[in-house]
Amino acid sequence: MPGSARRLYRRILLLHRALPAALRALGDRYVKEEFRKHKAVGPAEAQRFLREWENYAALIQRQINEDKQNLTEKTVYGIQLTEEKLNDFRDEQIGQLKELMDEATKPHKKLTVSKDSEHKT
Repeated sequence: MPGSARRLYRRILLLHRALPAALRALGDRYVKEEFRKHKAVGPAEAQRFLREWENYAALIQRQINEDKQNLTEKTVYGIQLTEEKLNDFRDEQIGQLKELMDEATKPHKKLTVSKDSEHKT
């Protein structure tokens, strides 16, 4: 991974630390998968890939800053995709988007630790 891609990757993972836990886990997993998939793409696709992730990082940074300043309302992270943007996606990307949406909207299981399962010394 070239230096600029590596810096962007690290920046995104650092930004995700400020997200709610469920979003952070989902986002981290997705970012890692996407950067891994795009390691060996051609220069034109790599440039477009990095530009989109730069836009994402800037958006998330803005939304994190807004969240820090706005203590009364819950921040909504991300954006609505326009029909024009969706039409630009390949079938594979639409499938990934559907998987991401399914993962993001499914109920989250809460883990509880009972006293019986704690480590005893």
